Amino acid sequence: MNEQLHIQSAECRYSCDVHRDERPYSCEVCNKAFSKKNGLTRHQRSHIGEQPYVCKECNKAFSRKINLTRHQRLHSSERPYVCEVCCKTFSQSGSLITHQRIHSGEHPYSCDTCNKAFSKKRKLTRHQRIHSGERPYVCDVCSKAFIKNSTLIAHQHIHTGERPYVCDVCNKAFIRNSTLITHQRIHSGERPYVCDVCNKTYISKANLTKHQRIHGGERS
Repeated sequence: MNEQLHIQSAECRYSCDVHRDERPYSCEVCNKAFSKKNGLTRHQRSHIGEQPYVCKECNKAFSRKINLTRHQRLHSSERPYVCEVCCKTFSQSGSLITHQRIHSGEHPYSCDTCNKAFSKKRKLTRHQRIHSGERPYVCDVCSKAFIKNSTLIAHQHIHTGERPYVCDVCNKAFIRNSTLITHQRIHSGERPYVCDVCNKTYISKANLTKHQRIHGGERS
């Protein structure tokens, strides 16, 4: 009987702690607080750089076991998370959640400057640089700066003369992959951009935008 009362008392204390959001374990470096000691232990690894969980395949190390488990799926090709709409599979639950927004149309990340919304947080972060003027990716040849790393890489091909994206139909080469994709529509006949006024179609969004001006005013 006494043992049962002890168990009930412990459960009550745990329940009360959860409801009070008690966090008695504090990081001495940044003062972040945790409800459990193992949560603090995991967090402290971010300060000291400790990464005790090592992949046996490639020796990449992680601070948390769950991150190692996710990583190991890259080697095993395990993709346990399946989209119930299109059956596409993913190695991480977060990737599935992000993918599902394609079907739902959900855009949970909103810019607090212009209210434009995005399905991915990294896309919002990249967009916000338009407002802040931040251009963190700098060319080491001419010091031109860019919002996106991919844009910097494409720019650097101007200096090297490299044109790595080659059309498999006519062998024409391009600096950017996006330019190759647009070019390939000449061969395939695909014209995915449709004017909502006259239904005329175009191979690129830029051509559609230019066309829409004839219907009256600029359109984004």
